[in-house]
Amino acid sequence: MITRRALAGAALAGAAIARPALAQTTWPAGRAIEVIVPYPPSGGIDIVARLLTKYLPQQLPGATFVVANRVGAGGQIGNEAVFNARPDGYTLGTVATLSFITKALERPVRWKTEEFTYIANVVDDPGAFWVRADSPLRTIADFREAAAKRAEAVSVGTAAGTSSDDHLLLLAFEAAAGVKALHVPYNGTAIAIRDLLGGQLDVASYNVSEGLSLFREGRTRCLGQAAPERWSAMADVPTIREQGLDVLGGSARGFVAPPGLPAEITARLVDAFRTILVDPVFLAEAERLNLPMRPLIGDAYRSAVMTEAAAAKALYERSPWSTNP
Repeated sequence: MITRRALAGAALAGAAIARPALAQTTWPAGRAIEVIVPYPPSGGIDIVARLLTKYLPQQLPGATFVVANRVGAGGQIGNEAVFNARPDGYTLGTVATLSFITKALERPVRWKTEEFTYIANVVDDPGAFWVRADSPLRTIADFREAAAKRAEAVSVGTAAGTSSDDHLLLLAFEAAAGVKALHVPYNGTAIAIRDLLGGQLDVASYNVSEGLSLFREGRTRCLGQAAPERWSAMADVPTIREQGLDVLGGSARGFVAPPGLPAEITARLVDAFRTILVDPVFLAEAERLNLPMRPLIGDAYRSAVMTEAAAAKALYERSPWSTNP
């Protein structure tokens, strides 16, 4: 006959066995870490996510990673999923920091930019203005002169559309040059490039890593890089600053976590990224993928985002793009 005392003893014995097992199931063991990408596969942010999750397990023994593309609302759905996830180390986000800055300016969102846990920035992909190889426009001065003839005399396609880094680069150029272009927003770089090559656009705005292949093939020309200095892969192309206009822009891509991530887990992630981002093997692979690196770790990453947020807010107050066509 099974007595109540026997059942209680069995339960205690089971607890004694389970307790050590639970104690050993500490982060990052136990389950996969989900890395949320708020854009479709194969884009710049997705490439960064998949590259880093290849190297992270080497620095975090026992960790496994799953990349999840949560697409929609210009990145808003994925960014909200990261921000509102449980801060237990099992949800990270790979983000374009300018995207969650601008979305929060335009409309209600379920996140606060300053409250994300900032792990590391990996890439800062400068913006640029591109034309077909046979375009009469050869420099930023040519672009400015053509656009100054009359309002909307030059059509400019932005690869990621309104409020993207491509669009903000165009707005910054217009403000610095005192001109107004015809803005043509796109929902993807490939479509914008198609229309540029097909002659439907005079100029296209997209990142240097996205344009490098066609540039090397001689099918496009870059009018200017919106970076503080020339990217080594396009060392012959001057920056926009070198050509007389103080215009910068690009897409910083990094890793964040929900607010309130425990300090111990944050420190382990930050240390892992710090090691990876100086690893020669990793850097060689990043170069093969045409990734313009800009490692920023922890607080330095957060500080850079806050600076970018202040600049974006000032630009929005001067020219609120969400009301522009």
